[in-house]
Amino acid sequence: MDEKLSLNYRTALPDALRVLLEDYPRTGWTQDAGYNGLIQFWLERHMMFRDLLARLNSLCEHRLDKAIAPEVFASNLAQYGSLLVSELHGHHTIEDHHYFPVLVSKDNRLSQGFELLDSDHHLLDAYLQGFVDQANAVLSQTNEETNAVSAFHDTVERLSEKLDRHLIDEEELVVPVLLKYGAHGL
Repeated sequence: MDEKLSLNYRTALPDALRVLLEDYPRTGWTQDAGYNGLIQFWLERHMMFRDLLARLNSLCEHRLDKAIAPEVFASNLAQYGSLLVSELHGHHTIEDHHYFPVLVSKDNRLSQGFELLDSDHHLLDAYLQGFVDQANAVLSQTNEETNAVSAFHDTVERLSEKLDRHLIDEEELVVPVLLKYGAHGL
C-alpha cells in the first residue's frame, strides 16, 4: 500500500474511493430513503468512541489542573479506558471479519478502501497498545503523577486524532455503500 495512504499521513480518502460519496454526501445521509437502523447504529458507535476519548482528554486536563483527586481520576480512567479499548477491539473485529467482506462485494471499486480501513485497524491496535501502556503507567503511580498524566494526555490526543481520521474515512466509505446497495447480508 502507498505510504501516503497510511493513517499516519492520510488527510482524507483518495478521490478514487470517494465515488459514492459524491452521490451520497454526508449532509444528506439522514434524509436518504436508504438510511436505516444499521447506519444509525454504526454512526452512534463511532460517536461513542469520540465521546470516550473526549472524556479521557478532559479527565487528563482536570487532573493536570488538580481539579480532581487522584483516586477520582484513576477510577474514571480505568472505567473509560477499558470501555474504549474493549469496544473498539470488538467493533474492529466485526468490521474486518464480517462487514467489510460483505460491503466490498457490493461494490468492488471500493476494495482498496476496505483494505485501507483494515490496515488502519492494525495500526490503531499499536496506538491502543500505547494507550494501554500509558494508562497502566499512570494508574501505577503512587506519588506525584504529573509527568505520567501529561504523557498519557499526549497519547490520548494522538489516538483521538488518528481514530477520528479513520472514523471519518470509514463513514464516508461505508455509509454511501449502505445507502446505495442496502444492508442485505449484514
